[in-house]
Amino acid sequence: MIRIYCKNNGVTKEFEKGLSLREIYDGLELDMPNGVIAAKVNNVTEGLAMRLYRHKDVEFLDITTDDGMRMYVRSLTFIFMKAMNEIFPGETVRFENAISKGYYCRMDHPLTDDEVNAVRDRMQNIVACDLPFKRIECHTDEAIEMFSRIGRTDKVRLLETYDHLYTSYYELDGYIDSYYNGLVPSTGYIRLFEIEKYDDGVLLRVPNRNNPSELEDKIPQEKLHELFEERLQWHQKMGVETIGDFNKAVRAGFGVDLVNVSEVLQERRLSRIADMVGDRGARVVLIAGPSSSGKTTFSKRLNVQLLACGLKPYAISLDDYFVNRTETPRKPDGDYDFESIYSIDLPFFNESLTRILAGEEIDIPTYNFKKGEREFNGKRLKLTPQMVLVIEGTHALNPLLTSQVPDSEKFRIYVSALTSIKLDYHNYVSTSDNRLLRRIIRDAKYRGYPAQETIMRWPDVRRGEEEWIFPFQENADVMFNSSLFYELAVFKSQAEPMLRAVPENVPEYSEAQRLLRFLDYIVPLQDKEMPPTSLAREFLGGSSFKY
Repeated sequence: MIRIYCKNNGVTKEFEKGLSLREIYDGLELDMPNGVIAAKVNNVTEGLAMRLYRHKDVEFLDITTDDGMRMYVRSLTFIFMKAMNEIFPGETVRFENAISKGYYCRMDHPLTDDEVNAVRDRMQNIVACDLPFKRIECHTDEAIEMFSRIGRTDKVRLLETYDHLYTSYYELDGYIDSYYNGLVPSTGYIRLFEIEKYDDGVLLRVPNRNNPSELEDKIPQEKLHELFEERLQWHQKMGVETIGDFNKAVRAGFGVDLVNVSEVLQERRLSRIADMVGDRGARVVLIAGPSSSGKTTFSKRLNVQLLACGLKPYAISLDDYFVNRTETPRKPDGDYDFESIYSIDLPFFNESLTRILAGEEIDIPTYNFKKGEREFNGKRLKLTPQMVLVIEGTHALNPLLTSQVPDSEKFRIYVSALTSIKLDYHNYVSTSDNRLLRRIIRDAKYRGYPAQETIMRWPDVRRGEEEWIFPFQENADVMFNSSLFYELAVFKSQAEPMLRAVPENVPEYSEAQRLLRFLDYIVPLQDKEMPPTSLAREFLGGSSFKY
């Protein structure tokens, strides 16, 4: 017998060795209203088919958790790929990125309405049959030979650069595929989904995490989609669509070329944006983006480009316009809500901008964070004809921030790290994971925070982004992708020891292990070839900019 401590109800109970997590869940008689999707075993997320042979701590997860939703999406993707393989054998399907509260998939030819309906019907039939997902472990060479035989060259390229003796793949009713984290036990666990035409592919829609009985509302994100498509087309032209392609290029000695080309692409985009600002004649440039998107370095590099256009950028910090600490909004738990737009003195900020644009000379405040008060120390500003105000911050695209400034005076930029390279065609890289790795490295290097603390704070950061940033991103006049497609290879060597230092006995250990499994597939690059102006230097160090 083995002892299982269940974190869900605080009960310790004995079970026979070799039972699956699903059988243990049933034996504990837990009642999870949204059902069970996965479990954390000693703080590592596992599929419910896993069998236990030793004493363990177990926490069962539903679809409302991050890991539960990831497992649901992976399993749904597998069902979609199987249906596509049956109806369109030989069709190459690429699982590209998250967009519009769903997941965008692209294939060789756009599907008609009738074809989309046929795929949906087949997926529903697969779900109704409740077919098991079977995990198979084998020598990596065997997996390479198998995927070569069925023409899955994207999997082959990744596995050929995966320096491990063994690997695993999954089988569903004769169809095989590989996913680099666990799946649900069987197709019957996928209770709700939808697919519909989207651009030249389809959008795979999933349940709302807060209300799993309903689908997520689809939100328009045309500008974001166009930015993803622009980078994806470039990846295809360069032959580096996947991490496997990238790894092979690095091992063939082309790592420096990949760094240089990626940096040049960003600089060209920055130059075009500066030209757009000049052509518009805007006097206020607003820059927003989520955490660790590289807004600060983007702003500094844009300032250089604006100078090259004959303009004189002047940076205004939103931090200096915070309300006094005693007036700061509070969260439901009583803590100060510094992420809220109402932590900024909106009337005073709008009045200041209006007066500046009217040609007045005004006093510029400085916020004393120690006292929690705004101060005036003799700093004054008056616009000259070539001057452009550059305002960077979380709320820069929120209309409330500049409600009294005419649109003709504003140029709005949204910055985010939109990772477009994939592990392979069926396993995309989350943009959130990319930003989290950036933040882990930066927090450790500049703020003294261990990875555990950064991971612990990340859900609150994400909630703030969902409320205050993402709803306004389509307000942008232009979007900028701050992701460098080589950066994960550079982050790998710095992030891995930080992630390994997360103790096993804390909840954040699960996320650290998930990120380590992902990084394990990437061949590392040294940062010595990166220029000192690189946007990634904001996180790695060695930048020529002052922060």
